[in-house]
Amino acid sequence: MGSYELARQFLRKYPMTIAWRLKQHCKIIDKHLNTDEKILYIFAGQKNDSVSDLVNTNVVALTDKRIMVATKRLLFGYFFKSITPDMYNDLTVSKGLIFGRVTLDTVKEVVTLTNIDPKALNEIESNITEIMLKLKKEYVKESENQE
Repeated sequence: MGSYELARQFLRKYPMTIAWRLKQHCKIIDKHLNTDEKILYIFAGQKNDSVSDLVNTNVVALTDKRIMVATKRLLFGYFFKSITPDMYNDLTVSKGLIFGRVTLDTVKEVVTLTNIDPKALNEIESNITEIMLKLKKEYVKESENQE
């Protein structure tokens, strides 16, 4: 199943999530997906610190190698972030009155995703935590083997 189908599946399951232009954002994910990389989970949200800012939809893909965050800009260009296991620090999930928020803390920056259906928070947290714990263990083993 492609990234766009997975993102649509997420929005059908959690319709309160505010996200649009999924096909364009997923094209960026597909463009940066390595041939030996597999998408394990996808979700969408607004990349911002304020719930009232609704213009920055992002698609977040968790693969068997990293976390990918992609946005296709409205006129031209795009934004893409790749969070590898060694750069990932922590995850914070919070539920507000109407929407949920997911904060990915990395070594270099904090990525905040808002306007997410609060029913999706448990699923998002479980997937990110399980995948990143597994990837970090593999990364540590690879690092030890290289020494």
